[in-house]
Amino acid sequence: MKPELCIKCRGGRYLCGLSYCPLLVRQLAAPFRIKISRELSGSSPPSVFVGRVGYPKVRIYPSAPPELGDTSLYEDPRRWLEIPLEKFIAMRLSLYRGGLEIRVDNAADPPRSLQEIQLIALSERPVDVDLRFRREPRGVYLSEYAPPMGPAAPLAEFKTEGSPKLPKSAEKAYSDFDLDAREAVLTLYRSGFDMGYISRALSVGALGTRRRRRLVPTRWAITAVDKIVSDHLVEKIKEFDTVDGYYLYLRRAPGNLFLVILAPSRWAYEWGEAFEPGTVWNPGPGLAVETDYELYRGRDDYPEIGGCYYAARLAVAEALYRMRRQAAVVAWREVYTGFTTPVGVWWVRENVREALRSEPARFDTLEDALYAASTLMKIPIEKWLSASRLVHILRSRLFGESQ
Repeated sequence: MKPELCIKCRGGRYLCGLSYCPLLVRQLAAPFRIKISRELSGSSPPSVFVGRVGYPKVRIYPSAPPELGDTSLYEDPRRWLEIPLEKFIAMRLSLYRGGLEIRVDNAADPPRSLQEIQLIALSERPVDVDLRFRREPRGVYLSEYAPPMGPAAPLAEFKTEGSPKLPKSAEKAYSDFDLDAREAVLTLYRSGFDMGYISRALSVGALGTRRRRRLVPTRWAITAVDKIVSDHLVEKIKEFDTVDGYYLYLRRAPGNLFLVILAPSRWAYEWGEAFEPGTVWNPGPGLAVETDYELYRGRDDYPEIGGCYYAARLAVAEALYRMRRQAAVVAWREVYTGFTTPVGVWWVRENVREALRSEPARFDTLEDALYAASTLMKIPIEKWLSASRLVHILRSRLFGESQ
């Protein structure tokens, strides 16, 4: 197995030719699972997962831990950075999933079972559920995109205790069959809902015009929501003046470093990731560095680097919108040896958000900012500069013309 294939695949494209990801299989021995029988009573945080295998017929999984009470922390990315990473992984892997097979276009006229799941997904508080499985749940779900989830099995029976309570703005979007999905996403975002809630609503087919409502696999919905919201914010920040200097932001997290440079220029954006050997997407002996970027007019294709591109883009767009400024943004992430479990793009989004809430270091020139960055990062700056397209453009006198 060639290590460079793992970097490009990241457990989702099976470029090695296997029907499973051998890097993720290693995680199955992790001591996080709780043994249960074929029945479970618990409080769904709420949590619903939609798979992509077999599309357009997919499996939708209402999920819950074997715990009753306030389980909202299980589905609140805004609070996850407050707890140790190991506790987060253990918590998420105790979410048991009961699967129902359904066509994605059934969301346009949902059967009763899907309606119940939609209402659970939109609930503003945990919902008590009883799950009865056809067999003993097994396995775990690990992905670059979605947060980890625990064992799964087909559902034999599914019941809710009480009625889910929907927030008013979410209930309005759910009931409005003339509101397209993009506007529904932005309406929920402006109403203060977190990205996890919005992507869950989109995923279960609860948003959009009646005939166009579809179930959306969770990993697709997460990136779609990050892109829709960041596209909206980027168009707004293009109307603002540029930042008045070079700003450098830094955040250290377990096994990771996040660095952001804002440059006084029209909007442009680059996301880069460097993986040391012995990380989940780099089992090989050498360092792997990937970057992708866009200029003022944006891009028409999907970035090869994956969903983290849009998760970080949302975080920087939010920060610039708060500042009422636009900038060229260089955002880099270093992943260090020992960081071996994928936890989802929320990790990037929330850590970049936190970085941009901190006080930046300010510089008069790009070279000064890059030199300061080189003293803070573990990976040699030369490795980054050889992979970065945007830094090369910023250094060029033709920057304005190139956009």
